[in-house]
Amino acid sequence: MIEIKRDLEPIIESWLFKGKIITIFGPRQVGKTTLAKRILKTHGSENNYFNCDISSIAQRFENPEPLLLERIIDKAKLIVIDEAQRIRNIGLTLKIIHDTMPDTQVIATGSSSFKLRSDINEPLTGRGIEFLLLPFSLNELGQLYKTHEIDTLLPFFMRYGLYPEIVDKSETDAEMLITNLSSKYLYKDIMEFENLKKPGLLTNILQLIALQLGSEVSRNEIASKLNTSRETIERYIDLLEKAFVIFRLKPLSRNRRNEIARKEKIFFYDTGIRNSIILAFQPIDLREDRGALFENFMIAERLKHLQLQPKKRNLWFWRTHDGKEIDYIEEYDGRFSAYELKWGRAKIKKATAESFKANYEPATISIITRDNYYEFLQ
Repeated sequence: MIEIKRDLEPIIESWLFKGKIITIFGPRQVGKTTLAKRILKTHGSENNYFNCDISSIAQRFENPEPLLLERIIDKAKLIVIDEAQRIRNIGLTLKIIHDTMPDTQVIATGSSSFKLRSDINEPLTGRGIEFLLLPFSLNELGQLYKTHEIDTLLPFFMRYGLYPEIVDKSETDAEMLITNLSSKYLYKDIMEFENLKKPGLLTNILQLIALQLGSEVSRNEIASKLNTSRETIERYIDLLEKAFVIFRLKPLSRNRRNEIARKEKIFFYDTGIRNSIILAFQPIDLREDRGALFENFMIAERLKHLQLQPKKRNLWFWRTHDGKEIDYIEEYDGRFSAYELKWGRAKIKKATAESFKANYEPATISIITRDNYYEFLQ
C-alpha cells in the first residue's frame, strides 16, 4: 500500500494538545492507522502506539482506575489507541484519561465506527472532536501523479475507486482487490454491531441503489421489489450511511408546487465499491452509466474537499416535475452555487437556468466536465 500525506493530517495536528480527545472515523482500509502513526511519529514516540486488536493490550485499558491508566501511559504526551472499539467501556476509559491526565493527548481510531461512536458519544460529550477519513482524493494523488497523468487515469479511478491499495495497481489487480475489499469488509461493521438477521437483504438493497445511481431513490419501490417494508429499507439505508458506504443528497425545495421535495439521491463514497457491488468494471466509453458514475465520483471528491473547510455548507440537488434539473447545489451564506456534472460536453438549458435563478437568487450555475473538473475540486 502506498503512503501519501493526507490532507486531513495538518487539520488534525492543529487540534493536538487543545484538551480534546481526537477520534478518527471512516470506512475500513482507508488508512486511519497509517495517518495516526504518522502524526505520532512527528509529535511523539512510536512506542506510544497501542494496537487493541491484540487482546492483551485492549485488556490493559479496560480498568478505568486512574493509577493503572497512568502506569500504562507513563507520562506520554501523545498516545494512539488503535482499534479502540475492542476495549470494553472505552468511552469511560477515555473520559478518565481526559479528566485526570490533561497533558496527555489521545488519538483513538476504530475500523468499527459503529461501536466506537456508540461507546464514546455520551462519555466524551464536550471532551472530544471527530474527523472523517475517506479514500484518497485526487488532490492527494497529486503527490504521486502529475496533473496530466491524473487526467489520463480518471477513467481508471472512476471504475476501481480510490482506496489506498487500489490506486497504483493494474486493472486486473485493482478489480480483484476492490472486489475482495467489498465482500470482506463492506458489511462487517454493520453485521457485528447490529447482528442483522438478513445479510442478503442488505446486499440486495445495495445492488438496487447502485443500479439507480444518479436518479431519485424510492424506498417504496425497493421495498416492493424485495418484498419487505419501507421501514426496513430505511433502517438499512441509515446503517449503510453510518458505515460510510453511501451518502444521501436531499432535494432543494422551498415548498414550491413544481419542485420534487421528497425523494433523495443516494451516492457511494467510493465508485469502485459501487461497481464491485454490481460487478461492473467495463471501460468508461462502453458504459451506459458513465454520466451517473462521473456525477457520483465528482460529488464524492467535492465532499472530501469540503470537509477540510472550516465552514459547512448545505448540499442539494434540484429537480422539477416538468423535467428541469440540476445535479448538485451548495448553499453558503444564503448564496447558491449550482453545478451540472457531465462526462461529455454539454450546455445548461436556458429554461432550467432561468427557472432556478428566478427562485434562488443570488445563484451561479456552472457546468463541470472531464475537461475542467479541477475547478470543481479546489
